[in-house]
Amino acid sequence: MGGKYLTELRSSNDIADSPQALRERMDEDGYILIRGFHDRLKVLAARAQILDKMNQKGLLDSAFPIDQAVIRSGAKGLDLKGTNVDLPAYLDVVNSPSVMNFFDRYFGGPSLTYNYKWLRAVPTNAFTGAHYDIVYMGRGTQRVHTLWTPIGDIPVEMGTLAILLGSQHFERIKSTYGKMDVDRDRVEGHFSNDPVELVDKFGGQWATTSFHAGDAIFFGMHIMHASTVNTTNRYRISCDTRYQLATESVDERWAGDSPKGHGGRSEMPLLKMEEARKRWNVQ
Repeated sequence: MGGKYLTELRSSNDIADSPQALRERMDEDGYILIRGFHDRLKVLAARAQILDKMNQKGLLDSAFPIDQAVIRSGAKGLDLKGTNVDLPAYLDVVNSPSVMNFFDRYFGGPSLTYNYKWLRAVPTNAFTGAHYDIVYMGRGTQRVHTLWTPIGDIPVEMGTLAILLGSQHFERIKSTYGKMDVDRDRVEGHFSNDPVELVDKFGGQWATTSFHAGDAIFFGMHIMHASTVNTTNRYRISCDTRYQLATESVDERWAGDSPKGHGGRSEMPLLKMEEARKRWNVQ
């Protein structure tokens, strides 16, 4: 931290009540971090409900309190992607009136959130590679925002979200990788699993921080982001939820009472990102 490759995310709590200032900050930084964005007690209630479900699946080490989320030997990660109607305490966080009212003000009109949610429990040594979200959900408006919410207190060592500062201006990457659709084009979604390579070849600097239950960070579709590696013996539980103006077009894969997700993919063989980058001459 503080070297060439990694710095600290900055908080926008000082301008959290000014939609115009937040939009200007988004244009400048590519992200907005707000401490205490959610009700902390509601986040902890959601965490308890999620951990109870994970415990029923035998994922937690019974030698430790459930709320520590210690990984049982041999257990893997868990994706709880979907509508999550069986987790009402979780939905009460990400669909709450306070969240929706915030995005109404931010977007300048009535907002909506995708019914499909991306909730996951990440195990030891796992991480998310660097990518733009547009390659997964670019069939509607491009003014979709991703909200990353830690479900609990998450230090950097547990696997926090990281932003590549300045990557919203990587025009060569945006005009190639950023134009693809992972389902239509059958290309791997992560642009790189090597954060150092991206800084050395394209510029910018990674930024992350430790998060506490209630904190949240949101960003647009064309910012390169990833996560740090979970080096602990505990699950990192977090979620990605999406928000946009209700009047703009919606990617049909993620909306409605029964969103289909990544259904209807092309039958073409999956193209490795290494080969795709050669074809695009983005190496």
